[in-house]
Amino acid sequence: QVQLVESGGGLVQPGGALKLSCTASVSIFSADAMGWYRQAPRKQRELGATITHFTSGGRENYADSVKGRFTISRDNVQNTGYLEMNSLDLDDAAVYYCYLQYEKIDYWGRGTQVLVSS
Repeated sequence: QVQLVESGGGLVQPGGALKLSCTASVSIFSADAMGWYRQAPRKQRELGATITHFTSGGRENYADSVKGRFTISRDNVQNTGYLEMNSLDLDDAAVYYCYLQYEKIDYWGRGTQVLVSS
């Protein structure tokens, strides 16, 4: 069973930054995709950012709402993915879920909460 453990959420002021981490119990080098989704209260879960095509260097994909502010990355040695979030605003407040597609099966972390408030 693949396990994903997220960390790094918390409370930040508008304009602030946070870096989320997601550590997998398997080697992410051979994963099909890894990424971050988020779900705000009373809203559907939506894409934040993903990385695919790991073995050919990686291809990043961002939701329009986070382009230019969020950066997704990974450390294959640590089996950890990251989401660096800058210029956070109130609309970014949500529970952020780590996602891993491994051997064609989707896995999700339990989520880490990001609160944006002045």
